[in-house]
Amino acid sequence: MMDFDLMRQRLTDRLSELNAQVERIEEEQGQPLDADFEEQAIARQDDEALDAVERSTLAEIALTRQALARLDSDTYGLCTTCGEPIAPARLEALPAAAHCIRCASAAEHDRA
Repeated sequence: MMDFDLMRQRLTDRLSELNAQVERIEEEQGQPLDADFEEQAIARQDDEALDAVERSTLAEIALTRQALARLDSDTYGLCTTCGEPIAPARLEALPAAAHCIRCASAAEHDRA
């Protein structure tokens, strides 16, 4: 039996971690550029890498918030595609999972 209170806590903790990560990234990106052109080029590359990490983090924040909303609406643990239960082991590994293995695999195959 799935412990929904534990999953809510894990999701809430992860959301806090992700929000803190976004804050750190935004602080880092706010640093002024160095006068040295070579240093500026390196800083710009770093900013591009930080942008990619920030986009990924924001996407994970959205998925985590959606999982918390599913907990609130008593639909957590049900695949948002087919409505079948998501395996508890999958939810343990990926608490924000919205799809069962079959639907997630099919979606991944369609993207490939």
